Amino acid sequence: MAKQYVSATINGEQAEFLCETQQTMLDVLRDVIGLTGSKEGCGSGDCGACSVIVDGRLVCSCLMLGVEAEGKTITTIEGIAQGDKLHPIQQKFLEHAALQCGFCTPGLIVATKALLDENPNPTETEARYWLAGNLCRCTGYAKVMEALDDAAAKETADAPA
Repeated sequence: MAKQYVSATINGEQAEFLCETQQTMLDVLRDVIGLTGSKEGCGSGDCGACSVIVDGRLVCSCLMLGVEAEGKTITTIEGIAQGDKLHPIQQKFLEHAALQCGFCTPGLIVATKALLDENPNPTETEARYWLAGNLCRCTGYAKVMEALDDAAAKETADAPA
């Protein structure tokens, strides 16, 4: 099968790759580009483990075709930290033990980042609604919500006046 050439910005860097037209963005990220942080939990957009940010919108990469990335800006879990320095969201997930097996954690962190980018001070209802597409079997959501609230407070406190 013929492959398509795609050019996109992934985690702040220009990326060029070849992919088959039916290949999902998740498969491209993991198998072609080598970014394995996004996980496939369901393959049907129900669990959120594969969440990425595409042009500022939260997307399940298992539902996006790789060819749809043409000209887009994509942020994966690998692009959240600044080098070796954890993003405040990642740090708060660690501090609040908002992870257990870690399978859902990349998607939850990416979804939290997308939420706080759009709404830096969400209510609990808004946050719960936003994260409703991310399923976790191990940790439960109380610690995730604590980490999200703490990260929002930190980002608000660190924001320029």
